[in-house]
Amino acid sequence: MNNCVVGLQWGDEGKGKVVDILAAESDIVVRYGGGANAGHTVVVGDTKFALHLLPSGSIRKEAACVIANGVVVDPEVLLGEIESLAKQNISLNDRLFISENAHVVLDYHKTEDRLREEALGKNKIGTTIRGIGPCYADKTGRSYAVRVADFRNLERLKAKIEKIVAYKNKLFSALYEAPPIDADEIFEKCKIYAEKLAGYITDTTAYLHEAIDSGKSLLFEGAQGALLDLDHGTFPFVTSSNASSLGMSAGCGVPAQKVDRFIGVVKAYSTRVGAGPFPSELDNEIGQTIRDRGHEYGTTTGRPRRCGWFDAMAVKYTSKIGGINEIAMMHIDTLAGFDEVKICGKYTIDGREIKMFPSDGDELAKVQCHFETLKGWGEVSPEVSEFEQLPKEAQQYIKRVEQLVGLPVMIIGVGPKRSQTIFRK
Repeated sequence: MNNCVVGLQWGDEGKGKVVDILAAESDIVVRYGGGANAGHTVVVGDTKFALHLLPSGSIRKEAACVIANGVVVDPEVLLGEIESLAKQNISLNDRLFISENAHVVLDYHKTEDRLREEALGKNKIGTTIRGIGPCYADKTGRSYAVRVADFRNLERLKAKIEKIVAYKNKLFSALYEAPPIDADEIFEKCKIYAEKLAGYITDTTAYLHEAIDSGKSLLFEGAQGALLDLDHGTFPFVTSSNASSLGMSAGCGVPAQKVDRFIGVVKAYSTRVGAGPFPSELDNEIGQTIRDRGHEYGTTTGRPRRCGWFDAMAVKYTSKIGGINEIAMMHIDTLAGFDEVKICGKYTIDGREIKMFPSDGDELAKVQCHFETLKGWGEVSPEVSEFEQLPKEAQQYIKRVEQLVGLPVMIIGVGPKRSQTIFRK
């Protein structure tokens, strides 16, 4: 069976844990989009792994791992992750495959990201300053792009970097009065990257289709969340790639019809990092309590996440556009202890009910959330393994989410560890 796991909110839903669990039954785990701006956390025993570019399934030593063409690869971050896992006796030799068509994030992308955000001031998008947007922009522009395949020909790469840096220096000087960057310094780094990554570079599209033809089980892993999707998210406060399941086919060359099950991951509440409209946000003591209980601080940036009640309108929308079959709900334990909990089940704008989530950022900012209030529940034991063992109020909460979204909640997280998971039949 081939599965695809995506986030249905603004990212940070707990995809890493779900992918890690499903990777135990998968031959290959495929990361198909985003870059080092993603942060996926996997907890094994007492050890926590924070991954940014490697698929979350890489912790499973038996799984092959693919970084597909839709990912923008920061070689420095990737090599750091490979080395970090090696120190913990997790080798990726002979089981990591990097697409030759993936684009490369270099130092000038990060510089451009920072300069642009600084220039925007209070109107900034709130990027991670990891160079992701500028890299995708160069990919679209084509003339100033570097791909992983370029590491195979250093002479050609040197000439390409010299041309790109000359252009970037003119741009940075004219727009931001920034000092010049050094092409030779960037190329010297690339020589190191090329040597260390050479054994991993391949045609991953061909590799994946050969695997499918031979009957292997594939697990496709999304990054960020569907509400950050470039085309279908809360534009302009989105990421620079298709973070929904719609990005899977373009991101790795495998058509959606090859996937048997699309699993959408949500938290039992909502979070968002950075700027942008957030209808169900709790900018109060309740929001801070959720943040503290859920350890809601960014894996990538460390920034505190904005917290709010579960938004069924948003999740119903992302489920529809993504062809989601079932939901995995994480952090049900985080909401334990509240006398009452709420779910946003309806939107209005100026008193008029809105039937569909408005992805345009300006329109979403006008939305008025209408909440349903449910009875809260007490402590959730991390040892529970059956849905019926949850507090009755928690069961009722999950069932109400199912009714509002229109999909079954089949996986429930009651803690960060692999074992702290309920699978409903």
